[in-house]
Amino acid sequence: MNKTEFIEVLAGQLGLTHSESDRLVNGFVEAVTNALKRGEEVNITGFGAFTVTERAARMGINPQRPGEKIQIPATRGPKFKAGKAFKDAIKSA
Repeated sequence: MNKTEFIEVLAGQLGLTHSESDRLVNGFVEAVTNALKRGEEVNITGFGAFTVTERAARMGINPQRPGEKIQIPATRGPKFKAGKAFKDAIKSA
């Protein structure tokens, strides 16, 4: 399911128009993104948790020249951990 299909399903389930559902989905994505940028964790009980992971700088191998080592910089990235209720719902499907 892509974003457009998700918006249509949400609109049908909640009795919203397409544009209202679109605003709802985009608002959710923006709220989670902004919270993670601020270093906060977003927990949705029964669904899961969004966090930011930090990866340290490290040495790697240049894929274009395998004999050459390169420095890979430190980075931050989003992570999602599914909640128990969400996992159980998927297992029983």
